[in-house]
Formats: sequence, structure tokens, C-alpha cells
Amino acid sequence: MRRTLVASVAALALPVVVGGAQAQALPAHGITHRMNPGATEDLMVPSSMGPIKVQVQWARNGGNGALYMLDGMAARDDRNAWSFETNAMQQFANDDITLVMPVGGQSSFYTDWLAPSNTNGQKFTYKWETFLTKELPAFLEGYGVSRTNNAVVGLSMSGGAALALAAFHRDQFKYAGSYSGALNVSAPGMREALRVAVLRWGAYNIDSMAPPWSPQWLRMDPFVFAPQLRGLPMHISAGGALPGEFDRPSNVGAVFDTGVGMGIEAVCLVNTRSFQARLAQLGIQAEWDFPATGTHSWKYWEAELWKSRIGILTALHAI
Repeated sequence: MRRTLVASVAALALPVVVGGAQAQALPAHGITHRMNPGATEDLMVPSSMGPIKVQVQWARNGGNGALYMLDGMAARDDRNAWSFETNAMQQFANDDITLVMPVGGQSSFYTDWLAPSNTNGQKFTYKWETFLTKELPAFLEGYGVSRTNNAVVGLSMSGGAALALAAFHRDQFKYAGSYSGALNVSAPGMREALRVAVLRWGAYNIDSMAPPWSPQWLRMDPFVFAPQLRGLPMHISAGGALPGEFDRPSNVGAVFDTGVGMGIEAVCLVNTRSFQARLAQLGIQAEWDFPATGTHSWKYWEAELWKSRIGILTALHAI
């Protein structure tokens, strides 16, 4: 009977199926889980925010490097937009690095907030930096993913977040990419612009994130922490805010969306150019890309990811 009981408990500890893909329990100390090289999988990762879904595409040949891919302001709760708005998974399908795509984090800026948002009934406090730099890497280590051989990229809301994560966790991230990011959030008018944005996407209160120009707020500002990026390989870009090859509005709604995308990209372009001047002043090198056209939309970020690919693979010793 004792053997039967042990077998039953062991069976209950096996992976469960969530949303049609396997989701694993937190790895026990000293146990390495099997990953299928080149395969995709959905994991449910424990965190202080509750279980977080993470989409992964395992390294083609079982390598230990990983690329963390952060979502945008309108991040959904079912899938990371990199997985369906772009061909990111195809871009790295034959490469020996794991793609790590956390799901959720709408309007979070992937940072640790001070408190739950009090304008939308949020029941928990966003702790995304803690998740991405402690809880998630500890979980992935059980699958053979290194804690120290990683890259991180983000777009729009998460462009500055990618740089912040790399700046403050240089032991974890060896490369960072920012596409159309808000890279000077303490500039005049930027906090109020972001206040409107987080209200628009999820009715969040930016004051629950960080008080105005507090140490926590300044810690989120690439313009402020720029000196900590010295020596880090980076790809930083913003479009020209004019319609380009991926803008083909065919109705009134699409024309309106294109106009909005032009306006947002113009703000990000000014932010990114300002940040470029800041790094030049500090003598810090980065790979820059400023196409003449391009609005605030996914296909342009897909193109920038492709331009980053060789740099990512080189930094993670996967080429």
C-alpha cells in the first residue's frame, strides 16, 4: 500500500496540460527537466503575481542561451504578441537559443510597482522585474537555460524596460534591443503622456508604479541610467513616423490607426534620438537604426528583430 501511495503522489506531480500545451510545475532542487530541442511549449511559472504563462521555443540543439522577448503596452493574457504578430519564432527556428516570451504585463513597463493600481481594481502588485530576473531564470535553470547567458529585447513600452533589465542585471543579460522605445521618460511632458497611455490600455494608474521623479521612477529612465550600459552590445531603433512598406490602410479605421501610429512613433523617435545624443556624450557605443519611414506597428519591429539577430547570436555564443 505504501508503494501504491508513493506511485499515486508521483503521478499527481507529473506535468499538466494547459491550453493544449504542457505546463510544468516548479522544478525541484537538483532536478533537470527534459526539453525537446526546437519544440515550442507553454510553461506556467510561479511568481509573487500568481502563475505566469511563458511561451518558449527551445534552442534547436539544446544550447543554454535565451532571448527574452517583452511585449507591448497592450500585452494580452493569452499569448505574447511576438508569437503571432511577427515571424520571430521562424527567425530563430534553426538557431541554438531559446526564445522566452512572457505573457501578460499590460501597461506594466516590466518593472516592480509600488502598489496595485487603484483605478482598475487590480488585486496584486506588478513585480515584473523580480519575475524576469529571479523567479523566471530560476525556473528555466531546471531546463538547462543559463541564468547568465541571455539577451532581452522590447518594443514601445518594453524598449526602455529591456535596457533597464540589462543595465541593472549585467550578470544575466549580455545584449539588449530597444525598438521604438520611450528612452527619455523624464523629459517634459513624458510622464503625463505615459499616464494617458496606461489609462488607455487597462485603466492603470501610473502613480501606483512610481511617484513623480522619485528614485524608482528615475531608475526606469534609460536617459538616467545610461552610464550603466557601457560595454553592452545593443541595437536601438525608431522609425521615421511616416507610412512605409507595411502601412496599407484600406478603410477609414485603418487610416485612423495609421495616423495614431505615426504620432506615437514620432514621440519615440524624438526620445530615441535624444538617447542617442546621451550615449554619444558618454562615449557609449550602440548599433543604431533610423529608417526614413515606419509607424508604431509590429511588422517594423519584426524587421528590427531580424537586424538584431546576428548581434544576439554573437553575444550569446550561439554562432
